[in-house]
Parts: sequence; C-alpha cells; structure tokens
Amino acid sequence: MSDVNRPAALRVLVYSSDADTRDQVISALGKNPHPDLPRFDYQQTATAPVVIEQLDTGGVDLAILDGEAAPTGGLGLAKQLKDEITDCPPIVVLTGRADDVWLAAWSRAEAAVAHPLDPFELTAAVTAALAPRPAA
Repeated sequence: MSDVNRPAALRVLVYSSDADTRDQVISALGKNPHPDLPRFDYQQTATAPVVIEQLDTGGVDLAILDGEAAPTGGLGLAKQLKDEITDCPPIVVLTGRADDVWLAAWSRAEAAVAHPLDPFELTAAVTAALAPRPAA
C-alpha cells in the first residue's frame, strides 16, 4: 500500500465481555502491528448491540470479536454481521481452542486465533484479514 493511498489510521473495534481479553488484544497488536499497515486506533466494547451499531454506522476497518464473550459470542455475532451488513469490514474471531476453526469458517470471519492469544499469531491473522481481496 503506498503512503499516498494509506489512511492515517485504521479504526479497529475490539469486542469481548472480558476487559482483560480486550486489553490482551490491544497489547498484542500495539499501535503499529505491521510496517505495511497504518497505525491502529482502537475502540473497545463489551456488548454486542454496540458492535452492531458501530459496524452498521460504518467507519470500522476491522472487527476483532471474542468467540468466548457472554452472553453473545463473537462467532455468532460475526455470522450475523456478515449476513446483514453489505460492506462488512474484515472480522477476526478469537476461538476457545484451535479445534474451533470450523466455527470460524461457518461465521464467515476472515481469520481466527485461538485462546490463549499469541501476539505473533494475532498479528499474522490481522495482517492477512486486512490484505486486499480480489474483486468478486
């Protein structure tokens, strides 16, 4: 991505009912997770209705959703967002275990990372999710 076309920052929405999980995601990625990406500006939320509102309004470049969140898990929420929002941004889901990758595929998320979070895995998943997609 050339600097001319690069936005100043990407707006990243981090959803989990657990504040520690949200903090782990932000700490793992940092403000500049990859040299090919603009810096990240984070918005945190603990409730699914706020996620839906924010993505419906627009301006979110990436959503990271915790599949272990309660009462609304991030996997079902990802599926709902992909089904209902026309220009849904890329979504990375956090799964309870690596074997739950099939659920991530069902949810239509671009990438999945299992708990406990590995900063390198999360960064690779986010970078891949934000990579340009071929036109459909």
